[in-house]
Amino acid sequence: MSQAASPTVSVVSPVYRAQDCLRELYARLVAVLEKHFDSFELVLVEDGSPDDSWAVMQELAAKDPRVRGLQLSRNFGQHHALTAGLAAARGKWVVVMDCDLQDRPEDIPALYAKAQEGFDVVLARRAQRKDTWRKRLSSWAFYKVFNYLTDLNYDGSVANFSISARAVVDEVNRLGEATRFFGGFLALVGFKKAFIDVQHDARFSGGTSYTFMKLMRLATNVILAHSNKPLHLCVRAGGLIAAASFLAAIVVLIRAIMYGSPVMGWPTLIVSLYFSTGTIILTLGILGLYIDRVFTEVKHRPVYIVRKRTFDD
Repeated sequence: MSQAASPTVSVVSPVYRAQDCLRELYARLVAVLEKHFDSFELVLVEDGSPDDSWAVMQELAAKDPRVRGLQLSRNFGQHHALTAGLAAARGKWVVVMDCDLQDRPEDIPALYAKAQEGFDVVLARRAQRKDTWRKRLSSWAFYKVFNYLTDLNYDGSVANFSISARAVVDEVNRLGEATRFFGGFLALVGFKKAFIDVQHDARFSGGTSYTFMKLMRLATNVILAHSNKPLHLCVRAGGLIAAASFLAAIVVLIRAIMYGSPVMGWPTLIVSLYFSTGTIILTLGILGLYIDRVFTEVKHRPVYIVRKRTFDD
């Protein structure tokens, strides 16, 4: 599509178990975007949702061609669905937001206005999250560990809600990793960034689909995909253990020379053996996870598969 025909703004949103909030999302987005932008499009990506979200998306697309719906062949995950949406988005600016209306459509003009001050990416910072304490705690822990291991200094109060220039989206689309993490990609590609504080609303309907195990799996995959620091930490740990063992051997040798060598120290020996064995297994496990990442990447499988779409181009 030519630059002249590109809409000013594309809004990309993954859809999962959202049949009860899609019509409200559409109504609020259209009310805001029609008021502030000459042209826009809504790119909704149904990520193998078990409810009737796709039927609602088809209904919205049938009455408004500005709605571009994609249905993935199965549940690939939120960030893979985002990848599909970004590939389909044609706007000069691209807004990414969740579909559950915790991200407020009314904040999009503020994101765009800040971007017009000369920024390529503007991210929404949630001053006070309206999530359960478990989700807030797990999110806080994830970003603490993520920042330590990746050295990206990613702000945990920032999620996916953001606006990015076309050039930024094009660079993100070029990244071919099988493990997708939109926030990490924005940090990776660089460009000039800014933040604005926004209100974080309660979920319009339903609950989060992220279980603790899903969050742990996502955290592990993202950290391994963005950092090799765990391998360096294993090397340091091995060096410290080796140094401690060498010092312990010197102490044992001196004691044997000075006081003889009675049969003693059994508990210390067992504890040291278990500790060393556990460290070796842990190190091999981390190495195995990285090998698994390499195995996943070299297969070059598609990160998403589109089953249906509501548009032809």
